[in-house]
Amino acid sequence: MSSETPSRARRALALVTFGLAGAIAGATALPASALADTAAELQSAQQAVQESNRAYEEAAARVDELQEQINANQEHIDELEEQLPELQERANDSIRSLYKMQQGSGGLLELLLSADDFYDLLSTIQYLDIIQSRNSEAVDELVALTDELALTQASLDAQMDEAEDEQQRAENALDEANAARDALEEEIRAQAEAEAAARQAALEAAQRAAEEAAQRAAEQQAAGDEAEEVTPPTFTTETGSETPVEVPEEPDADIVVPGGEKEAFISEWSARIDAYLAGSPLAGQGKTFAEAAYEYGCDPRLSPAISTVESSTGRVCFRPYNAWGWGNSSWNSWEEAIWAHVAGLASGYGGQLTYAAAQKYCPPNAAHWYSSVLANMERI
Repeated sequence: MSSETPSRARRALALVTFGLAGAIAGATALPASALADTAAELQSAQQAVQESNRAYEEAAARVDELQEQINANQEHIDELEEQLPELQERANDSIRSLYKMQQGSGGLLELLLSADDFYDLLSTIQYLDIIQSRNSEAVDELVALTDELALTQASLDAQMDEAEDEQQRAENALDEANAARDALEEEIRAQAEAEAAARQAALEAAQRAAEEAAQRAAEQQAAGDEAEEVTPPTFTTETGSETPVEVPEEPDADIVVPGGEKEAFISEWSARIDAYLAGSPLAGQGKTFAEAAYEYGCDPRLSPAISTVESSTGRVCFRPYNAWGWGNSSWNSWEEAIWAHVAGLASGYGGQLTYAAAQKYCPPNAAHWYSSVLANMERI
């Protein structure tokens, strides 16, 4: 195989990675058209609820107003009905007295004898007639007023029936509007959940495809390296000189495997990692690294060392709180990021530094990456 093979493999890996990054980005994009349409329908439904509620409140206010009028009218009717018997009795007494006077000889005789003269008699008769007439008019007026109030009551009752019907229709419309709004809200929730599930599935598929492509590229790179003359990897020291680095297939003999008493392990490695991280954005996170390493069985030096190689210990992160150049991931805090990264090292890379892990983590330049991480682990 020619010396160009590894470079072609690296270029292939770069292209595949770039294409799959676009696929992952597309998988995470939210198709907003359907949700936008449903949101517009929900806004219309909410407006319908508000309008129905206003109509219901107006109808209820009209019912209350009519009820107050009916109550006042009924009170007036009750008052008049209380006065009517007394006025009727007074009118009847006047009529009976006048009738007796007109029909009985004794009454007329007494009236004639008691009168001083004819004019006095005439005045008395006219007075009695006026009293009878006024009593009758009062009774008639009272009866007429009672009839008018009864008609008013009937009219108010009819208006009340109509107002109550309108209130019922408004209440039904309000119930329907609320039901329509609730149904749309449920539809939006279901649609959002379905889209989130589809987006997650697409993202997982894209990530699997990226891992497979990286693996294939790594295999091509390894095949090309085997065909060429094998030169030992080197590590650039602080003085600028190149120092050969041994690349074993298995972890170093001095690997750290968490075990024993938990508090003692965390206490020791928290202090050592904090000293290593001093002055960096990750300063003070030694306990988080130690706890995560103990929990997942990882070498506690591995994740801090990778952070230095990939981001100058968190100083240059291409994603929020991603100090390890790890996929397209981002987190909300260093604690969350550290736990996630250590868990990933345990599940995907064996939790220890090996050359095989380096080829998987950084296929284009596994040897240099391995030597750099190893050198930083030895500083912790």
